[in-house]
Amino acid sequence: MATNYDNIAGTYDFLSRLIFGRQIIDAQVSLLKYVPADSSILIAGGGTGWILERLAAVHAQGLEIDYIESSERMIALSQKRNFKNNVVNFIHRPIEDLITEKKYDIVITPFLFDNFRKEKLEFVFTKLDSFLKPDGLWLYTDFDHDKSQKYLWQKLLLRAMYFFFRIMSTVEAKELSSIKEYFAPSYSIEFEKSFYSKFIRSVAYRKK
Repeated sequence: MATNYDNIAGTYDFLSRLIFGRQIIDAQVSLLKYVPADSSILIAGGGTGWILERLAAVHAQGLEIDYIESSERMIALSQKRNFKNNVVNFIHRPIEDLITEKKYDIVITPFLFDNFRKEKLEFVFTKLDSFLKPDGLWLYTDFDHDKSQKYLWQKLLLRAMYFFFRIMSTVEAKELSSIKEYFAPSYSIEFEKSFYSKFIRSVAYRKK
């Protein structure tokens, strides 16, 4: 079952900001300074596409971006964004179904892995890792599995979110799984920052 947010595409950003304020945005934007000029970029699960405008604010031209998203309505919203003179290729399919010989300088996964069951995490991670060039950067933002176990309100919020998304969209996960061990052997941390009382974690990983 592929994750699909078609049913809530039009209200997704509003709901996100209602709960998290600007923290969802700030967490992702904090990593964009690490994107070099003239990069080839894969964005997996980019949602409504606002990140394309933020990338364009850093580099108004020279970026070649493959934007893969399983929701057709999210793709439609993303295509309306002003990404200036950058080249954006919109790909409507789940990331787990992507087949390509391309290698990217940058992989961006904004809140991607919280959608998957633990048994699928390694498959998706391995696929994305194979697309990233040696010495490339993986810009990762997601809910922090370790920190989410610390506060009761975070546990309750996660449960409520998963309950809502299972009803309103096809999200297969029922709980948050750890991803850190997959990065540990082959990546070093260039930058790391937490947001929303350490509930959200942003990391720039460098592939060794």
